[in-house]
Amino acid sequence: MICALVRGGFALLAAVAFAAPVPAQETRARLDIEYRLIAPQPVETGDKIEVVDFFWYGCPHCNDFQPSLEDWSKRKPADVVLRRVPAVFRDSWAPHARIYYTLEQLGELERLHQKVYFSYHVEELQMSRPDVMERWAVANGIDRELWRKAYSSAAVDARIENARRLTEAYALQGTPSLVVDGRYLTSSSMASSYPEMIQILEGLIRIARGKRSGG
Repeated sequence: MICALVRGGFALLAAVAFAAPVPAQETRARLDIEYRLIAPQPVETGDKIEVVDFFWYGCPHCNDFQPSLEDWSKRKPADVVLRRVPAVFRDSWAPHARIYYTLEQLGELERLHQKVYFSYHVEELQMSRPDVMERWAVANGIDRELWRKAYSSAAVDARIENARRLTEAYALQGTPSLVVDGRYLTSSSMASSYPEMIQILEGLIRIARGKRSGG
């Protein structure tokens, strides 16, 4: 259920466990069971509660989790902001982070973020190759020269290095992982289903909201 160095033991049951939602009343955000604390990290969203989605386009579990996360993002509370960061555990993950930050620089993330997952997991494109991604970009309506310039830019290089730093600073063990307000981390290895992961996320948002209000 988790991509990277650690994988949950119940991953073999994913097809069964993820078939049905878990009722909300059965889900509790329990420390060191459904979430863990990390060393406090800076929050970029000011007065709003920050949720960071650490993902990797090549991760099948991230791909499977996306529909649940996208559905939640459309109904998330007004005081919550979702921020995405492509995890970079090793050099082989960096090309996928480059795709993300290139799309971000070109203002194309909202339109094409989900298409990257589809192209990798369904169309099976070799998306670590610059030539493949250039053809993909053109096929998806992006000017070739604009793509080339952004893809190889110093700004994108810097964002990738920052993502690498954040992957370490947040003490990630795999993807997908969600961090609430720079302090509370849950991941697919700490939940029995993707709907339950969303419910844990909502529990952590309540904890963070209470913490902010002095509760």
